[in-house]
Amino acid sequence: MNTTSQPDPVRLEIFKNLYQFIAEQMGIVLQNTATSVNIKERLDFSCAIFDSSGLLVANAPHIPVHLGSMSESVRSLINDKGDTLKPGNVYLSNNPYNGGTHLPDVTAITPVFLESSENTPSPMPIFFVASRGHQADIGGITPGSMPPHSTTVEEEGILFDNFLLVEEGNFRETAVRQHLANHTYPARNPDQNIADFKAQLAANKRGVQELCKMVLQYGIDTVQAYMTFVQANAEESVRRAIAVLKDGSFTYKMDDGAQIKVKVTIHPENRSATIDFTGTSLQLNSNFNAPKAVTQAAVLYVFRTLVNDNTPLNAGCLNPLEIIIPVGCMLNPTYPAAVVAGNVETSQTIVDALYGALGVMAASQGTMNNFTFGNEQYQYYETICGGSGAGIDFDGIDGIHSHMTNSRLTDPEVLETRYPILLESFSLRPDSGGKGKYSGGNGIVRRIRFLEPMTANILSGHRVIPPFGLNGGEAGKVGRNWIQRQNGIEENLDSTATVEMKTGDVFVIETPGGGGCGKFS
Repeated sequence: MNTTSQPDPVRLEIFKNLYQFIAEQMGIVLQNTATSVNIKERLDFSCAIFDSSGLLVANAPHIPVHLGSMSESVRSLINDKGDTLKPGNVYLSNNPYNGGTHLPDVTAITPVFLESSENTPSPMPIFFVASRGHQADIGGITPGSMPPHSTTVEEEGILFDNFLLVEEGNFRETAVRQHLANHTYPARNPDQNIADFKAQLAANKRGVQELCKMVLQYGIDTVQAYMTFVQANAEESVRRAIAVLKDGSFTYKMDDGAQIKVKVTIHPENRSATIDFTGTSLQLNSNFNAPKAVTQAAVLYVFRTLVNDNTPLNAGCLNPLEIIIPVGCMLNPTYPAAVVAGNVETSQTIVDALYGALGVMAASQGTMNNFTFGNEQYQYYETICGGSGAGIDFDGIDGIHSHMTNSRLTDPEVLETRYPILLESFSLRPDSGGKGKYSGGNGIVRRIRFLEPMTANILSGHRVIPPFGLNGGEAGKVGRNWIQRQNGIEENLDSTATVEMKTGDVFVIETPGGGGCGKFS
């Protein structure tokens, strides 16, 4: 089949959907074969396919903070291992300074080689497939690997930097186990890590099979040409969205006193935008530093949401955007800065700051309310929903995972079967959304009773500063973390806290509401 310099509109639509379908197939395999609650029940994973230079082509609608950053991991692998990549090799990476988000999010990357007519593979990969899954525990100073008070990345767990997981088809289990154990704060449940890594391998294998099938059907030239066309189509969609935007700036204050400053400058002549984070707080001693790949993912997400077309999120969306992030600020930290909250908390605040600068939408709850508990035997992690922000012509939504997170909450039956806890209640939090012409969504109240002693951790935001309203709309209500001890005593907790739970104690999380938009009349 001949390819031309211009895509056929019908074929473009077919290929757009085909690429996305492959990523979705990978996700189904990963969910079905994983053993951890994190991946199987909460769906805290993402799958995507990349072109030969490591640029994102298409993904399934999984977790936005993963999808906008995975390309950096793939390109890091290409730069690092380039000529040594071989068929049958698979690599693991979670390095926050090489495209990773935070250490629990571990990415398995498989280079895809084309079999030639002589049954010899192409010398260099023609595509890459990758799956990123949140590990229930990857070591670190607290069970669940989401320590509220880490100050270096080493305290957050074990780092994989383009680690060879499978060598020419052979799974290197001994080497992986040694890597998980050989650390100041080793992984607590290596069997579960291994099981989830194998599930990611199965997902990647499905991706490779489907891509090879596509090449067999359409030919490599057509498949690669339409990868470029799909990216160009996404670029044009973002340029159209930019054309109607206006310049703006916003300063966003966080609970710990840090601030994110962003200035958006629109260039109408070529329908591009400059997003400048100069003036943002310097790298923090806490773990709210967001790796550069996370900051980029948040920007990519915001501009993709402004596009009405059904376009896959991919590298083309970034072409019209110049992103300036000073090195050494909290949105572009240097090793060995702690980053575990940057991925889950700061990413949310970047998104709201950008919507504020563009005057598009009030703040959503602005946090993922990261809750972990565990001991040497059990480790569990969840992100908890809250209110989304109102827009200039719509209300916010109650009790929803918004923006950079898109995970589920574990079903109560599964949660109580797998862990010695009781989900006492899970309900909406009335009147927590900001009032306005359009009201912000309400947060929720979640009460978990512990049936045996465990360490619990909360990593959250907007417990001090409320989520902002827009155009005269009211702010959303701040969240609250507290404990009801079995003897009836109540203990209030900060935005971030580690606490020892005894049998019968209840951990209560009240999540923030979204901001309202427009004056309430």
